[in-house]
Amino acid sequence: MAQVYRGGRLYDGGLPDRLTPHEVRTRAFSPRRRGVDAGEVRKFQSEVADELADLHRQVRLLSEENARLTRALRDWQTMHARECRPNRGHW
Repeated sequence: MAQVYRGGRLYDGGLPDRLTPHEVRTRAFSPRRRGVDAGEVRKFQSEVADELADLHRQVRLLSEENARLTRALRDWQTMHARECRPNRGHW
């Protein structure tokens, strides 16, 4: 099994911490002899960070919606259980 690193540290199992838009925007790369255009890299980092921020927002909204639906289902199940006649062993 391949070892997985995050931020230079090995983590062993589970999910890594979420990459934040700030980490993407502020990530620095070592210069190389045949490097890339720093302006293009920064522009790309900005685009990725913006998309990542939007995805984090969507995950938060979906988590809130999931919690709301879970509560509504539990309430309905409780209400339905009170109204149902006891089961006499038949479906």
